Amino acid sequence: MADNNNSKYVLDIQDVHKVFNKGTINEKVALNGLNLQLNQGDFVTIIGGNGAGKSTSLNAIAGVWPVDQGRILINGNDITSLPEHKRAKYLGRVFQDPMTGTAATMSIEENMALAARRGQVRTLKWGVGRAERENFKEQLATLGLGLEKRMTSKVGLLSGGQRQAITLLMAALKRPDLLLLDEHTAALDPKTAAKVLEISEKIIEEHKLTAMMVTHNMKDAIAHGNRLIMMHEGHIIYDVAGEAKKALQVSDLLHKFEEASGGEFANDRMMLAK
Repeated sequence: MADNNNSKYVLDIQDVHKVFNKGTINEKVALNGLNLQLNQGDFVTIIGGNGAGKSTSLNAIAGVWPVDQGRILINGNDITSLPEHKRAKYLGRVFQDPMTGTAATMSIEENMALAARRGQVRTLKWGVGRAERENFKEQLATLGLGLEKRMTSKVGLLSGGQRQAITLLMAALKRPDLLLLDEHTAALDPKTAAKVLEISEKIIEEHKLTAMMVTHNMKDAIAHGNRLIMMHEGHIIYDVAGEAKKALQVSDLLHKFEEASGGEFANDRMMLAK
């Protein structure tokens, strides 16, 4: 459904609200008037304490459940009421668990073929053609992990970092309007996480993608992307870009959080990741 406003943004989130378990003792306000606009080529990192609304924002965009109020537009298309599977053509997504984005019992090339054909009509003719195989080989070679020599290996035999790297390639294959990275390095050891972040940045840059990355690591949030937003209690309390973002220190982020929230930053994982 096209939007009459012809929004000039790749992503336009307008006054989005989401409450879980409404009217019960477990009521939780997850998104509270969220507004966010992303321009073409923006790579935005998102930080915040536990329950700030970081992953909830990504789930709202992906259509994991309906929002209570507000609108979500991608390149002028109002996707607010679209079911999750119909939003897939606009989005690429990489999750925290390296096992989520790939089929373990299928080979690397079969996984990539599945990603390349996402949204196409399934036919009986499914084999991977020579031209397609060469394309996958070239793409895998860019990762610098030697996976182009292991294309017939079952993905289940690979390490978590290798699987996340392949998932990133697969998510970018169809040039999505928006790439969602949901703490996609959190389950990896520091060295592997750094490599996967480097690959993420490279893929986003080479394919000129617009991306959002949720992270609990403040240093990573500062080092990657061109824009950083901090969330608290379901909305954005700080939004910084360009040179001002590059000049940030972790101490600046802690101060901003305390200033906006009136309390100390008490997220153990975030503090450990300073």
